[in-house]
Amino acid sequence: MKCALVTGASRGIGRAIALQLSKDLGLHILINYTANKAAAEETLNMIQAQGGSGELLHFDVRINQDVKLAIDKWSEANPDSNIEVLVNNAGITRDNLFPWVTEDDWDAVINTSVKGMYNCTQAVIQKMLRKRSGRIINIASLSGLKGVPGQTNYSAAKGAMIASTKALSQEIAKRNITVNAIAPGFIESDMTSDLDMNELKKMVPANRFGKAEEVAHLASFLASDKAAYITGEVININGGIYA
Repeated sequence: MKCALVTGASRGIGRAIALQLSKDLGLHILINYTANKAAAEETLNMIQAQGGSGELLHFDVRINQDVKLAIDKWSEANPDSNIEVLVNNAGITRDNLFPWVTEDDWDAVINTSVKGMYNCTQAVIQKMLRKRSGRIINIASLSGLKGVPGQTNYSAAKGAMIASTKALSQEIAKRNITVNAIAPGFIESDMTSDLDMNELKKMVPANRFGKAEEVAHLASFLASDKAAYITGEVININGGIYA
């Protein structure tokens, strides 16, 4: 069975990507979550309601041992299944102007996005290399490209994801494994729910926030055979706010 692991898939962009990968590509979705099991179960119910299949996979992306244990245990229980698509989506924000960013806030943001990407990719990449097939999609951000005031930690984390995407893509392209990043701008989600949408959308040439489903369509394309010759790319989806 062909599977996709989507981290942070209980809500927002992660949930939308999980649904789209199931719908478009018929993949069995491994729905990773850390704390919100009820929301993860809701994602699973939505996948099943559209005729797809999936299951929950609980681990904290920041903790290497937890990630490896969960994925190894799943692999042993499912010897005929392969994780062919990995979406490193899990991320958090702890916004503040730099002088007031605490060490804990710095570490939490960096460890979720960057260490989480490392832990999850390490856990699946050996099998992808042996199978000579795979898709790795890293969910970065506009913040990682242009930098956003009040988000030095988040900008650093997403910038690191982008640089790692470019480097890793060159290492493993010969094994038919692609590595790409998606850099969303303002997207309607829980993460942006506290923002003044009416004011901020004036900055966007498209004059609106994007939808999680629009990011999911892009992720689905990158995971498909249609994108087999695209690797090392960082694709903006931001309504024209930055190019």
